[in-house]
Amino acid sequence: MHYIESGVGTPLVLLHAFPVDARMWNPVRARLDEQVRVITPDQRGLGESALDGSSARGLAEPVDSRPATERPSIDVAAADIIALLDRLELPQVVLGGCSMGGYVAMAVLRAAPERVAGLLLVDTKAVADNDEQRANRFKVADRAERDGTSGWLAETMLPNLLGRTTHERRPAVVAAVRELIDAQPPDGVAWAQRAMAGRPDSTGTLRSFPGPALVVVGAEDTLTPPENARDLATALPEAELVTLPDTGHLASMESPAAFADATSSWLSRIG
Repeated sequence: MHYIESGVGTPLVLLHAFPVDARMWNPVRARLDEQVRVITPDQRGLGESALDGSSARGLAEPVDSRPATERPSIDVAAADIIALLDRLELPQVVLGGCSMGGYVAMAVLRAAPERVAGLLLVDTKAVADNDEQRANRFKVADRAERDGTSGWLAETMLPNLLGRTTHERRPAVVAAVRELIDAQPPDGVAWAQRAMAGRPDSTGTLRSFPGPALVVVGAEDTLTPPENARDLATALPEAELVTLPDTGHLASMESPAAFADATSSWLSRIG
């Protein structure tokens, strides 16, 4: 699994959204790595991480013994993260995730709660997909394998990934997200969509987590809107909720200063 790290101190592992990669955290990295050790992996099949679980595309040595043909599953993606923590000799981390990264973070919490000292959930939700949402994911996965992802995937997803204010006032952010989407390999896009389609409801997992949690949501997020964030904060016993104005689904790219300030403040309070 490919990852980027910077800073020192408490490890903060941030898991990216779909269909981008760990570079979505770059706008907030310099603001956070003065305080904590920021670790941002590319999840399986996306960015520079290979679909077979090896450390990077083109390398043959996997981080564990799971076969490359294993059925797509958020639990497999979570096992990749736990394997990375083992590799880095990190018994506990503050774990964060945006959108799909949030699903994976909740799966890590389900599989190995002792590894999570604090939880940061950004523009995500705990509930499973309904039948219509699952069917749409399978359609996207099939098209990615059949046609590749060039052009159509970004055009399909950008309207909902970014908030109205970003589309109107932040053309550089729109261009940067488009570039990230266009860079993702079709096989990784298809695997991730099928993995997300099969994920379970994680509300019970959140209710059982006794540690500190921060839920961040963009006020203009239409994919996982503020009501989903309120549900997350209600489920978590020790949660704080922050809503960022003029922000859609990718808070770290759309409002990096506000996102970093909220996260930094929370990290300071939890020690």
